[in-house]
Amino acid sequence: MAVITNPVQGATRSPKRIHRAWFILAILAVAQITAQSISMSAGIMVAPLNDPDGPFGWNIGLIGAALATYYICGATVAPITGMLGDRYGARPLMFACGILYMTSMILVGTITHVWQFFLYFGVMLSVTQSLAMVPLLASVSGWFKIRLGLATGILWASGGIGAAAIAPSVASLLESVGWQATFTIIGIAGGGTLTLLTFFFRSKPADAKTIAFGARANEPPEVVRSKEITRLRLKVFNKAMRRTRAFWNLPAIHGLGCAGHGIILIYSIPLAIEKGISLSSASYILALISIFSILGRFMAPILAERMGGKPVIMTALVVQGITVLVLFWAQDAWSFYLFAALFGLGFGGEMSAYLVVNRQYFGTGPLATLYGFETMGALSGHATATVLGGLLIYITGSFNPVLVLSMFFSFTGVLVVFSMESNARVLIPDWEDALPPEARTTPQIATQSVRAAQLEQAIVD
Repeated sequence: MAVITNPVQGATRSPKRIHRAWFILAILAVAQITAQSISMSAGIMVAPLNDPDGPFGWNIGLIGAALATYYICGATVAPITGMLGDRYGARPLMFACGILYMTSMILVGTITHVWQFFLYFGVMLSVTQSLAMVPLLASVSGWFKIRLGLATGILWASGGIGAAAIAPSVASLLESVGWQATFTIIGIAGGGTLTLLTFFFRSKPADAKTIAFGARANEPPEVVRSKEITRLRLKVFNKAMRRTRAFWNLPAIHGLGCAGHGIILIYSIPLAIEKGISLSSASYILALISIFSILGRFMAPILAERMGGKPVIMTALVVQGITVLVLFWAQDAWSFYLFAALFGLGFGGEMSAYLVVNRQYFGTGPLATLYGFETMGALSGHATATVLGGLLIYITGSFNPVLVLSMFFSFTGVLVVFSMESNARVLIPDWEDALPPEARTTPQIATQSVRAAQLEQAIVD
């Protein structure tokens, strides 16, 4: 069905100065740091919520169920937020994210009953993080024709650095000003910042009347399309993607990878304590994992852009899986710290290359929906790790089966990556052939109009 529209030229050549794409990248980096504060707050919340002498004194099982709700709800809404990003652009969703972040964090500060924690944290904040991590993160692809690996690496590294910095800040606020004031301050600061940055953010280069970083002068300018044309392009592109194995395998790989490292992130500290290491010393395990993951987060997208995504993700999963062997023999703090450093490299590399891989497989089409499904897989993996890990420990009374399970998830991910199509070429290069002429990247209607005008001018002359 042809949808008639009049394409509007939306891009002009960018002047020779710092490209606007780098300012957009800086805004997205702030958004990722803000989003990371949600998950970091989760780990810090557990102790005061479980403290029998504190104002809550909740059962650890209820707290764990709320955290599982957070992952499950996030997995459910991730494809939806991805579709919304492809249809409406990332900018309105950034505004919604800022408002929802502010509201949810302030409400978390007012909780007095368990059901409120389930609703405010488990549901509302999971939607907030999905908005920040799916359509906003995916929007960077449209701004970088080249150096997408570098841009993606900067985004993921900034999130890791922000997460490492936010954790002690939240803990310090809880100790100094209390529960309600802490989350009120975080909500106003984070939500207000995101809302303010919306005024300077643009979803794609055409909205700012410029071109993507690295676009060549002889490339056709981007076209601002009607909502009908945008929906039609999204429908046809997604239909073409669904015919490939990569569309189904990538979310599965992300889920297996996150299940593999999710088990370690949850249970490595209890394992260290069981081996006689103090809680304060064991806490450095997660700190070292986070610090060394920054290098993996930064380098994996860059290497994926140069070498191809398949070998990079496979290597990250192998490192993530094989380093778990250290934990079977670890007895002293230094051995746990060695594990944390090695594991962090694989952990960081597994999560950060997907935007580059998506472009290698599917080109420059609307990719936020696909990234939403990949995020759904990731969060489902974390939920699986939370449930199965605890169940295995409860049944066996040992951490060894959990470590085996972590390795199983990581190495299964390696096999799935190995079975995928080559990413040396785009899998659906001709997907626009199913579109009417006026809905394609270079609309024939516009071309014909220009040629007609040139012919008329020639006749007049």
